[in-house]
Amino acid sequence: MTTSHTAFVFPGQGSQKVGMLAAAHAEFPAVRDTFAEAGEALGLDLWTLVQTGPQEALNLTATTQPVLLTSSVALWRAWVAAGGTPPALLAGHSLGEFSALVCAGSLDFADAVRLVRQRGEFMQTAVPVGEGAMAAIIGLDDDSINRICAEIAAEGNGEVAAVNFNSPGQVVIAGHAAAVERAGVALKAAGAKRAMPLPVSAPFHTVLMRPAGEKLEAALASVALAAPAIPVVHNVHALPETSPERIRSLLVEQIYSPVQWTRCVQYMAAQGVRHVVECGPGKVLSGLNKRIDGELNSYSLEEPAGLQDAMAQLAGA
Repeated sequence: MTTSHTAFVFPGQGSQKVGMLAAAHAEFPAVRDTFAEAGEALGLDLWTLVQTGPQEALNLTATTQPVLLTSSVALWRAWVAAGGTPPALLAGHSLGEFSALVCAGSLDFADAVRLVRQRGEFMQTAVPVGEGAMAAIIGLDDDSINRICAEIAAEGNGEVAAVNFNSPGQVVIAGHAAAVERAGVALKAAGAKRAMPLPVSAPFHTVLMRPAGEKLEAALASVALAAPAIPVVHNVHALPETSPERIRSLLVEQIYSPVQWTRCVQYMAAQGVRHVVECGPGKVLSGLNKRIDGELNSYSLEEPAGLQDAMAQLAGA
């Protein structure tokens, strides 16, 4: 049982959009300062990019990742500055795990901004554009998806595997484009309600990302990591870790391993978490979390008013 019943979760790619933080967020000094710090680290005006786009620039993986990280950390710092209740646990979806580690005090923010920009570049270049694909599979159980993807991959015409276990009945598959397409057809024949191609430029969290993992490992070697002050539940195995070296290796594994989000949320609920705050743009994780455990209460900091509302409702939770 946790000492607090609250967890914070941090979104990954897909939550980016022009205006994803309201202009009114700039009234929070913590938000202004965080964007200024990130801009100094990268030599980019991220706040203007968030406010005015263009969307095409926000969608470039090497830009998306630092923008989302900065947005999430800015909202966390605004929460802390306002005296918000500290959560018992943190977790992030894919890229969001870096946001969680920054907020847990495990990873320096400026280091993280530079690191995730590199991570985006490594992921984008690991597989040539057009060769990889991802698709969301709706309405089929995990075991059937794993089995059918393994059968398609065994045919020898490309890799395909389940890579994001987002919630029961919502799983993302990825791999070589032709194999993903064949798997989608087979999964629909097996009872999936939908197989929706996703507008992404690389097959994230597959074995095809191993070259990106090797480059990230080299980049991480020069970055300091500390034991987190707040436990972070990791995507790879849905457990927290205290060893900086173990965390370092998990960040590498994560880039080519499935995101076990369903298990992460189930773990947090089993520790006594009843309230989950989505700390970043959008409400994607709030929707997933409710499908994973209908007893969880969700809050979003996406709008300035949401921060005040969550603070009021979670005081002492």
